[in-house]
Amino acid sequence: MIIGSLSVHLSIPEARSLKDKRAVLRSMKDRARNRMNISVAEVGRQNEWKFAELAFVTVASESKAVQQRLSKLMTFVRSEPRCVVTHMETEMG
Repeated sequence: MIIGSLSVHLSIPEARSLKDKRAVLRSMKDRARNRMNISVAEVGRQNEWKFAELAFVTVASESKAVQQRLSKLMTFVRSEPRCVVTHMETEMG
């Protein structure tokens, strides 16, 4: 069993409140879960409406499958027009 994780730090420039931030993140998290069978959680900076830290996790029996999912996920996160990626880090094990 291979576990892959992606840690992402985001800036949300257009957010004017926590409600705005949560709407953006909820949309992103739901789409990731539905499209890629990925687990995701907000893991930091919950009370700051301009910034977010998300952790995504996937599991597969082969490392190639995990690498492909993480690569697809990184492209997905970077393509979100309402967010700016400030840091991204992957781990596999």
